[in-house]
Amino acid sequence: MCPRGEEPVAAGLLDGALADTVRRTGASAGGVYLLDEPARTLELAVMCGVPVEVALPWGRMAVAAPFPVADAVREDRLVWVASQDDMVRAYPRAAAGLPYRFALAAAPLPGRARCWGALLLLWPASHPEVATRRERGHITAAARRIARTLDEAPAPPAASARPRLIPVAGDPAGVPSHHAAADYLERLPEGAVALDLEGRITFLDSTAAALLGRDADRLRGTRPWQSLPWLDATSAEDHYRTAVISRDPVAFTTLRPPDTHLRFELHPDASGISVRVTRAAPPEGTGPPCPGPAASPAPAAPPAPTAPASAPTAPGPTGTPATAAPGAVQVGRLYQLLHLAAALTETVAVRDVVDLVAQQILPAFDADGLVLSAADAGRLRITGHHGYDPGVIERLDGLPLDTDLTPAGQVLATGVPSFFTDPAEMAHGYPRAPQISGKQAWAFLPLVISGRPVGCCILSYDHPRSFTADERAVLTSLAGLIAQALDRARLYDAVHDLAHGLQQALLPRSLPTVAGLRIAARYLPASHGMNVGGDFYDVIRLDSTTVAAVIGDVQGHNVAAAALMGQVRTAIHATAGAAPDEVLARTNRVLADLETDLLVSCLYAHIDLARGRAALAGAGHPPPLLYQPGRPPGPVPLDPAPLLGVDAELTCAVTDLVLTPGTTLAFHTDGLTEVPGADPDRVTADLARYLAAHASQDPDLLIDGLIRHAWTSGRYTDDIAMLLLRTEPPAP
Repeated sequence: MCPRGEEPVAAGLLDGALADTVRRTGASAGGVYLLDEPARTLELAVMCGVPVEVALPWGRMAVAAPFPVADAVREDRLVWVASQDDMVRAYPRAAAGLPYRFALAAAPLPGRARCWGALLLLWPASHPEVATRRERGHITAAARRIARTLDEAPAPPAASARPRLIPVAGDPAGVPSHHAAADYLERLPEGAVALDLEGRITFLDSTAAALLGRDADRLRGTRPWQSLPWLDATSAEDHYRTAVISRDPVAFTTLRPPDTHLRFELHPDASGISVRVTRAAPPEGTGPPCPGPAASPAPAAPPAPTAPASAPTAPGPTGTPATAAPGAVQVGRLYQLLHLAAALTETVAVRDVVDLVAQQILPAFDADGLVLSAADAGRLRITGHHGYDPGVIERLDGLPLDTDLTPAGQVLATGVPSFFTDPAEMAHGYPRAPQISGKQAWAFLPLVISGRPVGCCILSYDHPRSFTADERAVLTSLAGLIAQALDRARLYDAVHDLAHGLQQALLPRSLPTVAGLRIAARYLPASHGMNVGGDFYDVIRLDSTTVAAVIGDVQGHNVAAAALMGQVRTAIHATAGAAPDEVLARTNRVLADLETDLLVSCLYAHIDLARGRAALAGAGHPPPLLYQPGRPPGPVPLDPAPLLGVDAELTCAVTDLVLTPGTTLAFHTDGLTEVPGADPDRVTADLARYLAAHASQDPDLLIDGLIRHAWTSGRYTDDIAMLLLRTEPPAP
């Protein structure tokens, strides 16, 4: 946290650095995301050139999210998106919420000791699709300047729930007399309106006011689609957003009730939008042009009745939204809903759903708290929460579905959402509810699928708050999407827990303790759901100084592979103690008797600590890595043999090793070394060098270091099983 008094200084430095960057690069808009390292999230701290509302759905995102700024931070590179087509191909979720023409660049902010976050820049649609090498250099240099500003700030600026909006540039100097300009406009037969980048009317002449049917004083400072109900019933806000983001001129014609057709031409630049308003001929089939001079406007139409809460009209196939019906939600909310819907489809586990709602839906609706509960055996079990004291959650967890303590049960029973603007409204029906959490406003959203109650989502606020009709409509639609995501995630978690339990049951519960030998093992699954891996390892104690070590990999990732893996382990246990080649030959005959189509790779080692010897045999399995003090590290030179299950008369060569004190053997499956885009032999050699350089580490630290060294991304494309053994000098 910034010390009080230093935070405004840091924020001011960041604001100035961003405004300077936008001017230097010729961008139309920009923003700075700050990295919250512990939470692995990016927070939009400051922006300029576009309305804050446009950016709210992306105000907070996980570093792992599929979005350009997240990729820039995660991959430490400049990300260039040349067009809307590129956005659709590379970032379909983001494209659903930003269906506009523009070019985009995202660059990491590399500080002296940390990455501060990312710089986001937008250019008009007219920008060339290819960023030149020089332009890319300017962008990365600008990112370094911002990072240097953050390095030198008294304390890092803190992000807030709503990013700061700053101007790109001040008012231009040398502007002619305002009176002369206004007189000039008044003499023209068309209306003139000026909007700022937030969409608010900053100026309109009398002709424009007459055409719009409302006094100028009542329109200044408002957004026209909010102050003119008939304009809200069109896609006017979307045309405005298109102009302000793409910087393209936009024109559209709409009807001012009862019969006046108006044409709006929007001309954007970095400081705002100039709008030209003229009368237009009615479309064919709608009757003759409306009579009457422009100076005699018809009275403004009364607001249209609010439509029932329902999902808004989806955009057409080209990305241009269909004209909304009266009372429909605002276009910005529609795109926000599309973005959140796309994000929900990517959630997998219940934790993912909770994190998404907390990171994106709460900021989008300015909410302060979240409780997500699932219907389970007649009760509401809390599956996730945000912004609540643990004691409150403990009291709410496990309430019966017919509870009268909160509206959750009633909402779930009826399937109708409830909105409470303040504690008094809540206390009218539920007297005890306001005292539970101290919150001041609530939205209770039932999570129902095909009439089946799934749970309840509660958004809460620290201050009294009213809910507009479009917010209620979007939240109601969003509840259905959350319900589907939550139900799917609960099923995934159940299946995953079953698979994980099966996998763990087939692996050894513990490793034996043997004097003179240090042992560490790891199993890392890369698959999801019921795709159980066939990798296995085991250490079998034969007597006080002798052990057998085995590692293997059954072909496939399913229940059949796991079952066969269990049978292979049993067969090896039954013959452990015999010579390594005999153990593998007998296990191979068991596979032949089972008549399975699956193949198995296996490596077996007989380790005699009293004699300081080891005998190894392998069947189609990668050799272990070997390090002995004073000798070069590398894989053990084993004679290759076919996989188990290929030839019923399998024979394997045996390799003998002398185990000097400090000898380290690292057994592994091929998931460790088969890194996409890398030569397995080079990966193996690199791991051997790492093993030698860190051989003195505790085996548990060393085995984790080997895995991280091979897979720096932390994402494994195959299961990894690993077994590490190190001999120790005899006790004095």
